[in-house]
Amino acid sequence: MLNIILFGPPGAGKGTQSEKIIDKYKLTHIATGDLFRKHLGEGTDLGKLAQKYMDEGNLVPDEVVIGMVDEKIKETQDSSSGYIFDGFPRTVPQAKALDTLLEEKGEKIAGMIALDVPEEELKKRIKERGKTSGRTDDQDEAKIENRIKVYQEETLPVANYYDGEGKFVKIHGVGTIDEIFGKISSEIDKLK
Repeated sequence: MLNIILFGPPGAGKGTQSEKIIDKYKLTHIATGDLFRKHLGEGTDLGKLAQKYMDEGNLVPDEVVIGMVDEKIKETQDSSSGYIFDGFPRTVPQAKALDTLLEEKGEKIAGMIALDVPEEELKKRIKERGKTSGRTDDQDEAKIENRIKVYQEETLPVANYYDGEGKFVKIHGVGTIDEIFGKISSEIDKLK
């Protein structure tokens, strides 16, 4: 199985590129946002537990998030040729928990592919996306800057973790969608 993490700040192009990766490599997409919506919408035990934390204004604990990821893998592992993790892991403890979860299934992360995009370009892309998506948080300069700051402070250590494992690849994320995808594909092909 090929298991990769697509990584990068808000506006780096992860959504666009993950669709192309999924299509080419037939990977199962695991995005924590989708998992949250599914579990909350279906009122599962994990969804109810997550809702309890969110209602209290707290972050959902790693073990609940990992539980959702584990369930998704169990549901799809017989039909999947691998996974692309998008927006997860966000912290080093989540990365270590993911490694443990995969090891229990005889699997591992092949690599983390990080889209590297200058901050001014990120802001421009997010604002542009905001015009078409209708997302108000994509149109507010202060919110955009805060999201980038949170990424740099809280999520960047995950890149350092995988770099220490020899599994980190940085890709220049500026250019046409197809140019960037070509660079990503060449790195994925090395991981197979």
